[in-house]
Amino acid sequence: MSDTRKPKIAVIFYSTYGTNHVMAQDAAEAARAAGAEVRLLRIAETAPRDVVDSQDGWKAEAARQADLPVASPADIEWADGYIFSTPTRFGAASSQMRAFIDTLGGVWSQGGTVNKTITAMASAMNPHGGQEATILGLYTTFLHWGALIVAPGYTDEAFGKAGGNPYGTSVTAGQYGAEQKTAIAKQAARLVSVTKKIIA
Repeated sequence: MSDTRKPKIAVIFYSTYGTNHVMAQDAAEAARAAGAEVRLLRIAETAPRDVVDSQDGWKAEAARQADLPVASPADIEWADGYIFSTPTRFGAASSQMRAFIDTLGGVWSQGGTVNKTITAMASAMNPHGGQEATILGLYTTFLHWGALIVAPGYTDEAFGKAGGNPYGTSVTAGQYGAEQKTAIAKQAARLVSVTKKIIA
C-alpha cells in the first residue's frame, strides 16, 4: 500500500446522556489531527421510543445525535482501525453496543476484522462502576475478531493523570475534564500511529 494513504478510523459510540458522545467526538478530533480519515458513528438506539422520550436527558441526547450516521457492518469493513466508546451497564457494555456487535458475524466470518487495530473507552456513574470490566469484556470480543488491541497502557503520563486505567480511558459521569480529554486524545493518536505502521 502507498505510505501516503491515510489510515481509516471508525469511532463508534453509544451514549444515553452524552458522556460517551463527547468522548467519541474528542477521539475523532484527535484521530484526524494525527492524520487519519475518520468516521464518527453512533450505535442505533434499541430502547423503545416511549422509554427514551420519558426521560428528558435521554431524549435530549438522542436529539443531539440525530444527524450522525448510524454504524453499520460496512463501516467495519471500511476501517483500518476502530475506537469504541460505551457506558457501563452492570459491568459490561451497553445492550445497544452488544446488539451492534452481534450484527457483525458476516464481516467477521469473511475476515473483515482481522489485523484491524482497535481500542476502547468507557464511562460509569462512579469511579468503580465497572469501567475496566467493560473495556476488558470488549477486548475479549475483539480477540475473537483477530483484531490488534492497542490499549494505552502506561505509555504516557496523561493516562495516569486521568485515573490510571491502562486498558482504555474511563470517565465518571459528570466528571469529564481536561485530564480525561487529554488522555482520550493520546489514546486516539496512539491507535492512529500503530495503524499507520500496520497499513504501510
